[in-house]
Amino acid sequence: MTSRDTILGRLRAAVPPYADEPPALGDLLPVAPLDDSDRAALVERFAAQAEALSSHVHRCGSADEALAAILHIVAPDTRVLCWAFGHIPLPGLAEALTRAGIAVAPPGDASVRVGITGVGAALAATGSLALLSAPGQPRQTSLLPLLHIAVVRADQVVPHLEAWIADQRAGGLGAFAATSSAVIISGPSRTADIAMELILGMHGPGELHIVLLDGPATAR
Repeated sequence: MTSRDTILGRLRAAVPPYADEPPALGDLLPVAPLDDSDRAALVERFAAQAEALSSHVHRCGSADEALAAILHIVAPDTRVLCWAFGHIPLPGLAEALTRAGIAVAPPGDASVRVGITGVGAALAATGSLALLSAPGQPRQTSLLPLLHIAVVRADQVVPHLEAWIADQRAGGLGAFAATSSAVIISGPSRTADIAMELILGMHGPGELHIVLLDGPATAR
């Protein structure tokens, strides 16, 4: 018997920590609680917190405004990385990129400067974005380019991380079962490892642009 067999044998013979199901969670306090859960207040809080993290928030009252904002950010580039358009809550995006002469590059192309994604949720308490990787939603799109554009609908803004997790539990955790990873993004990538000097863009995008659609998600 090898050492590996011995270790695996001990693990298999060990008493599991829970006989059946893990114990139910008690009442937990959010890490960053919010007093006001009104939708408009949550959106305002999210935008303010995101900007405090050095994100650029573009408040758009219509899909046409959102499309114009994205094209302005992307210019003068002619190629972008992009989630499948069905996973980005902005109808007309594919057609707008095509009319502007902007092509979608193959996933993982490190020469592309801009990545465009949707989000799973936007967290008002911290100004963070929650992204799930799945078919049509490659993780590289938000992590590889120098500039990340995230499209967020106002109804995707939730109070905090715990509220989002509770929503996922209520839905049977189907989104988590279908994902390969979950990423919480709080502003552009940053580090202060060297001489305690803050540097943006060291381990991911140095710019994060959030296109926040407050109005109807339809384009002319």
